[in-house]
Amino acid sequence: MAIKDRVTTHWLIEHKDFPLLDISYSGERLAGVDEVGRGPLIGSVVAAAVILDPAQPIDGLTDSKKLTARRREALDTQIRERALAFAVAEASAAEVDALNIYHATHLAMRRAIDALAPSAEYLLVDGNKLPGHRLPGQAVVKGDSRHCAIAAASILAKVARDAQMVALDECYPEYGFARHKGYPTKEHLTALAAHGPLAEHRRSFAPVQRQLALL
Repeated sequence: MAIKDRVTTHWLIEHKDFPLLDISYSGERLAGVDEVGRGPLIGSVVAAAVILDPAQPIDGLTDSKKLTARRREALDTQIRERALAFAVAEASAAEVDALNIYHATHLAMRRAIDALAPSAEYLLVDGNKLPGHRLPGQAVVKGDSRHCAIAAASILAKVARDAQMVALDECYPEYGFARHKGYPTKEHLTALAAHGPLAEHRRSFAPVQRQLALL
């Protein structure tokens, strides 16, 4: 159930395990920020930033992981049509290897924030750390289940990264990327052992390192 935050004019989501957010901002250019793809062995980490338009509410926004693929895609379309601003950005597998996944995730977030037009004035970022951007903001644990702007960002990032994995699956169907989305499932690890790492695999991740050592 979403209720309107009287202070920020943005939308909060009731969560049984957390109190409603106390947001230190009262304007309308608050951006929710989230990422997808920290755990996979392959591909970019993708981040999104969304400034919702209070004049055009979107029903059903929540953590992207709680939604079916079909529902995520429908909401992705609505967010792109109704948001005041949105942006999707990424850090490549090579940047993940060079920086580590933590810093690459924050790089992708900063890129998404910087691509917003109009620009944001305040950030709500999923997780427990801000990404080192100049803008003020708050890190929000379980934020994609507590604020609609973060939920919207999680949906855009998830749909974008899943589409990348489906495209990669078309090139390399033997790896099963359309099913496991690059996460280290048994299917993925078996394929990695049988066929070896691809150029898109993250070489700094242990399962990929082990296979490279065998070449």
